[in-house]
Amino acid sequence: MRWVLKSKIHRANVTDARVAYEGSIAIDSALLEKVGLWVGEKVLVVDNTNGARLETYVIPGGPGEITMNGAAAHLMKKGDEVIIMGFELTDKPLTPKKILVDKQNRFVKYL
Repeated sequence: MRWVLKSKIHRANVTDARVAYEGSIAIDSALLEKVGLWVGEKVLVVDNTNGARLETYVIPGGPGEITMNGAAAHLMKKGDEVIIMGFELTDKPLTPKKILVDKQNRFVKYL
């Protein structure tokens, strides 16, 4: 069994960072559907702006929303560019669902 990339949102922009919130990342629900991420699923978030990496879990967000909550808000700030990845433990190769978004976190294309 191996951990394999199954979902990726590339070049998303953090729209808010709330330290005073129980941890998680809020992601636009339409983007969750496009890449097959579930509410409550663990994700790896990589910050292209400052190099930080963290794991957290998904909660649904509104249109264009990418909000870092709790301790994650100390590492990733509003305006940072991030990559959000979900993985699956499997014994078979997967074809991941990967999307590119624009500066307003709107779907641009599948990668």
